[in-house]
Amino acid sequence: QVPLVESGGGLVRAGGSLRLSCAASGRTFSTSAVGWFRQAPGKEREFVAAVTWSGGLTYFADSVKGRFTISRDNAKKTVYLQMNSLKPEDTAVYYCAPTFPYGGRWNAEYWGQGTQVTVSS
Repeated sequence: QVPLVESGGGLVRAGGSLRLSCAASGRTFSTSAVGWFRQAPGKEREFVAAVTWSGGLTYFADSVKGRFTISRDNAKKTVYLQMNSLKPEDTAVYYCAPTFPYGGRWNAEYWGQGTQVTVSS
């Protein structure tokens, strides 16, 4: 497994913005895409966004469409999640993961350590 280093989480007021980063240490990812997932207290982990390494195709959960963007820097082996117009319901631990589509949904090969995002009202 390629170690993942996530950063950029924090506390922000509703309507604010944050940018999360996910850097791969060492070899490149084995999957065709990298994604972000999140888990709020008492809820299951859910898909947020994914980007393919080749072509930069992007995919988003309906709950974040129009507010979040995802991008990648192949040379730096880093994926970014730009989160704008944040809402209190975006509060969660955000996880980066090498990601692949299967069974009609995005799946994680393994998880990073996660970064906390807290949005105050």
